[in-house]
Amino acid sequence: MNYLANFLSGLSLAGGFFSVIFSLKNHFTYASWAIILSVIFDGLDGQIARRNPVPSEFGKELDSLVDVVSFGIAPSILGYIFVYRNFSYAAISVLFIYLVCSVTRLAEYNITAKEKLANYFYGLPTTISGGILASFILIYRKYTRLPSPFIFLLIVLGLSFLMVSKVRYPNLDGLKQILGKKILPFSLIALIVFVFIPEITLFALFVIYLTLCPFLLKKIV
Repeated sequence: MNYLANFLSGLSLAGGFFSVIFSLKNHFTYASWAIILSVIFDGLDGQIARRNPVPSEFGKELDSLVDVVSFGIAPSILGYIFVYRNFSYAAISVLFIYLVCSVTRLAEYNITAKEKLANYFYGLPTTISGGILASFILIYRKYTRLPSPFIFLLIVLGLSFLMVSKVRYPNLDGLKQILGKKILPFSLIALIVFVFIPEITLFALFVIYLTLCPFLLKKIV
């Protein structure tokens, strides 16, 4: 189990690494999808790790370091190069704040007793924040012109604040409890819609998690 979880962490790291490479080459759609793949591998990694009767300290540390790259550094570089063609102190400052909040969020997670995190996390997971930025850029790449720098920076600052906040967000086990028997039809509907409008579907799912799940979580804790 540990080896499989670590392998999936490696695939998530590869997604973050290739996202940076694609961003540097101005292949922003590929860079965004690479982060989305990292989100998927990170979710699979977490599920397998939770099924392991013997928790792996190495796996936990590896997962956090991978998340720094895939959901901290990679989205920051993607967002900066995509939105700002020229040097911008404001963008550098805001995206550095985002990176610091990502690292802080992961460090706090690592030192939090796991019995306190049975169904939820404190603060928005870096996986979700990275996925929101990647899917936001996917939408703009396909449907509109470049986003307003002001709007983009507001989104980045909002995500940064939520990552280090005390707002509770459900983990995958918590989501299963919230959805209950509705999880299968919900997943099927999301998959069908994804086939036709993948970019909008991804962004909508991330935003639903961001805005509604803290309230829905109160039903199970």
